[in-house]
Amino acid sequence: MTRADLRPRTAGIARHRSAHARPRRPSQELVHGARPIEFVKLSPASNTTLLVTSRHAKSLYPSIARQLMRTEHVHAEQVGFVLPPRAPSAQTRLHMAGDELCANACMSLAALHAATSTGRGKLSLRIETSGAEQPLHSTAQRLEAGYRCQLQLPLPQQIEPYPLSGAAGCALVRYPDAVHLIIECQASDRAERHRARRLALEMASTQGTSVIGIMLYDPSRGELAPLVNVPALGSLVWESSCGSGTAALGAYLAAQAGSDIAAEIKQPGGTMHVKARCSKAAITDLWISTDIQIVAQGTAYIHD
Repeated sequence: MTRADLRPRTAGIARHRSAHARPRRPSQELVHGARPIEFVKLSPASNTTLLVTSRHAKSLYPSIARQLMRTEHVHAEQVGFVLPPRAPSAQTRLHMAGDELCANACMSLAALHAATSTGRGKLSLRIETSGAEQPLHSTAQRLEAGYRCQLQLPLPQQIEPYPLSGAAGCALVRYPDAVHLIIECQASDRAERHRARRLALEMASTQGTSVIGIMLYDPSRGELAPLVNVPALGSLVWESSCGSGTAALGAYLAAQAGSDIAAEIKQPGGTMHVKARCSKAAITDLWISTDIQIVAQGTAYIHD
């Protein structure tokens, strides 16, 4: 797949010529000493995601991501790099800057493929990604504005009780590359948010995983406040939404119920949906979904 293949199609939109000359994009010579980065920016429930479509050495991923994510730069909550697939069963590959599995970035990549597809029906594809041993199944359906995307997540290795004073319920949902701590509480409580930050930093030094998620969940309101720590990037962010955290919450709720669950999870940036299936009290299937918009595309410049 070429860079041109990844450009969203805009068929049917009339282009009007201006009487005035448009400013030209700065040439590489004018952007002195800068590295050009081709990107598409997407918004899955406002969890702004940059997908880099140009090729760069893997050793540069963290430094590229740190600059792109800054408020004074392109600005986003996470960065992934689009690559050709390795497995014959996969159609594309995504490598996150912190080597993690990012569910929202995977769904964003599905939306990008749907945008470049000539078909109008639901697109189904398998995505290789950092943080997962096998390709993940994803679908994307074109809407009036944006795309409705769904992703099947790997099942957690273990869901274990976590002793935490004052919490109505608390459990650690463990994956090979990530841990998500689910805390039942009032997600907007300032003291709980301070404790969440402290726990995210403490666990980063003890868990040895690519991602530490502290998920503050208010069951009475169905609201989730996700705090995500990616130690490799030095990134600690209250995210607008978190796909993998939503999946971990779904696994936690299904384990508590001992049966299938389907839940609508409200988050600061929008709503995500999670479904979990159980057989004999064991989780057998885990899916999340949300709506995604493409909000920007272009060239950014990294100053090494």
